[in-house]
Amino acid sequence: MLTPNNKIFTNLDGKNSPFLKEAKTRGDWDKIKDFIGKGAEWIIEEVKSSGLRGRGGAGFSTGTKWSFMPKTTDERPHYLVINADESEPGTCKDRDILRFEPHKLIEGALIASFAIGAHTCYIYVRGEYFREAMCLQKAIDEAYAAGLLGKNAAKSGWDFDLYVHRGAGAYICGEESALLESLEGRKGMPRLKPPFPAQMGLYGCPTTVNNVESIAVVPTILRRGASWFSSLGRPNNTGTKIFCISGHVNKPCNVEEEMGIPLRDLIEKHAGGVRGGWDNLKAVIPGGSSVPMIPKSICDTVLMDFDSLKEVKTGLGTAAVIVMDQSTDIVKAIAILSKFYMNESCGQCTPCREGTGWMWRMMERLVKGHARIEDIDLLEEVTHQIEGRTICALGDAAAWPVQGLIRHFRPELEERIHRLSATDQV
Repeated sequence: MLTPNNKIFTNLDGKNSPFLKEAKTRGDWDKIKDFIGKGAEWIIEEVKSSGLRGRGGAGFSTGTKWSFMPKTTDERPHYLVINADESEPGTCKDRDILRFEPHKLIEGALIASFAIGAHTCYIYVRGEYFREAMCLQKAIDEAYAAGLLGKNAAKSGWDFDLYVHRGAGAYICGEESALLESLEGRKGMPRLKPPFPAQMGLYGCPTTVNNVESIAVVPTILRRGASWFSSLGRPNNTGTKIFCISGHVNKPCNVEEEMGIPLRDLIEKHAGGVRGGWDNLKAVIPGGSSVPMIPKSICDTVLMDFDSLKEVKTGLGTAAVIVMDQSTDIVKAIAILSKFYMNESCGQCTPCREGTGWMWRMMERLVKGHARIEDIDLLEEVTHQIEGRTICALGDAAAWPVQGLIRHFRPELEERIHRLSATDQV
């Protein structure tokens, strides 16, 4: 359990002003000049030593990702791009950072940009986040007015400009290369890799793309030390994490907790428990809609971190915990997700363009009971024909919820087919 003095986001509930005067009383912008004075290599090594893994879903080492940027500069500028295109169903952690803790993100952007040799950073904000983008822009404006951004930012000797770019609400733009395409003014469609963004990213220049939370925690890590951050959580799963808890709980919430907290403790301590009690729990999607669900039997003991969830064939993802009680029509719930991914596919890859539609239509047949038992195996085969066969991970994201349903609730699928088929015959 995370103690209050170990919290990074102390205004996540929005009870205090998000803007500069009060942000400074919470410790924001302290020692920024000193950190930059220690050099880029020191910053990168501290972030590596902390064990910080990307908070956008992939869980890749943040410090290692920064180290991929070229050490020598040519005529091409370096860029930092912050991914605030938070469109994963169930996920709203970055939203609260943008509107309640924007200065943590802004100072983190300055530090990260210096570490990778970038004088310019773009924050790509989900189109629907209108108020959040306004709040972020106001915080940026006051940071410029205070000399914390622009020429000689925060009196560090580093020139740094920060821009907000608002997207148009496309889920696919959450994928880093599709985001870069959109930022350049084209349709958001993922790029083939290699080359990776660190070699050829925004405008063909070396670029690092990071999630909002990944950048916003960096200043606190540097202030309190890598050893402090790495002492929280579990080995290879260190630090704190913002969890979004929604669905059939008594008090849906966003909460910062220690990595590796038991799922049951997370729900009961912060979300008031499952509606109707823990025994009324049916399943949980632990990391946003794109990861496989897990049944109550696993939820009883599983820990909320990258490796623990991987061991039970799901993932931490964005740490969006979607709780479903016994009243849930679990087949219909996954059919709704299948329709979402069908609609959000950019259509570039045939397995995703055609396969997501196949999955949704087959799921609809299962919802109505107009299916055969052997269709369950056919549906599972289709998911494996999509998974791992697309340029980006949207195909995987569409396949995994269906795989989770079949893995853990096949008897319910079979019972539904028998029951509804019998009803049709009457």
